[in-house]
Amino acid sequence: MSDATQDAGDLESYALKAADLPVIDAPDVAYRPPMPKNYRPRIGMIGTGGISGSHLDAYRDAGWEVAAMWNRTPSKCEAKAAEFCPGARIEDDWKSILESSDIDVVDITLHPEHRTEIIRAALKAGKHVLSQKPFVTDLDEGIGLVKLAQDRDVKLAVNQNGRWAPHFSYMREAARAGHIGDILSVHLAVHWNHGWTAGTPFDAIEDLILYDFGVHWFDFVNSVVGERAEAVFAQATHGAGQANKVPLLAQAMVRVQGGQASVVFDGGMPQGPRDTAFVGGTKGSLVSDGPDLSRQVVTLTTAEGIARPKLEGQWFNDGFKGTMGELLCAIEEDREPSNGAAENLRSLAMAFAAVRSRMTGREVEIGEASRLDS
Repeated sequence: MSDATQDAGDLESYALKAADLPVIDAPDVAYRPPMPKNYRPRIGMIGTGGISGSHLDAYRDAGWEVAAMWNRTPSKCEAKAAEFCPGARIEDDWKSILESSDIDVVDITLHPEHRTEIIRAALKAGKHVLSQKPFVTDLDEGIGLVKLAQDRDVKLAVNQNGRWAPHFSYMREAARAGHIGDILSVHLAVHWNHGWTAGTPFDAIEDLILYDFGVHWFDFVNSVVGERAEAVFAQATHGAGQANKVPLLAQAMVRVQGGQASVVFDGGMPQGPRDTAFVGGTKGSLVSDGPDLSRQVVTLTTAEGIARPKLEGQWFNDGFKGTMGELLCAIEEDREPSNGAAENLRSLAMAFAAVRSRMTGREVEIGEASRLDS
């Protein structure tokens, strides 16, 4: 009998058969959007494009007052105010919001090319700022804005709203609480139809999937493995039959110290959408699966058993309540928000590394690409 035969596992090991485990209670994890205890500032919004409706709906649901708004096209601003915050005044100039003493927090939802100047002006005006994601297209600019916020003693956070999608939030906080031990792997896969962006301004973003869309998933990887992530290898391609000018299929492998991670974006699937996330550790695993971003079932498996927490809320719009709520809590408690711009720079660095890897065909160290290549 050979040594290999003597050392072989049993049939169930070869078949990768899962053990029968009892159903156990899910651990209590603080995954819901944070809410300030008493702080109720007046919020100014600069930019009322399509995504701003999710912001405003979340703020209305939370009871937070949006007191002033500005948009380049006033009619869009008026329409949003009528729907979500009838008491908000419509400003002719975004600078008027920064000059208003009754505005404490500014939500800036513009695209990156228009956003940096206004963030800088808002911080200089002493306003706390929530920036739309992706925060910046140049890490050095981001570092400068972070330092400016520190110098002016105001908070600067990023609307990385996926952090408070119920399934991502539960998985992250359960992992941080040690329920699955040390993290070994993170694997995320999204299969959906992003073809609605064909013919829109989004179709001019070359790395629409890896950068503009993918930064949510890179941010999740970063929030779980942190500085253990070392480098990224990525690629992207056009899917057969897609109408978009830019690739809708992309994937990336992330080299992690003592582990591994991957993200797969099938953005050109006309039918059969699926969103799956897996986080594995030395003591257990977390899986989330569902047909879209809002309908997800999370399963926690450990040696003690299998737990399926009943999660409340949805990514849209609880995720938006989470980003603003965390900023307001940080102001109230005078601490750095968990979605602070400084921490978000590493998520951006991971996305920038993926873009450079796609362009060069080689693995790129995180931090090597300090700006969005084009």
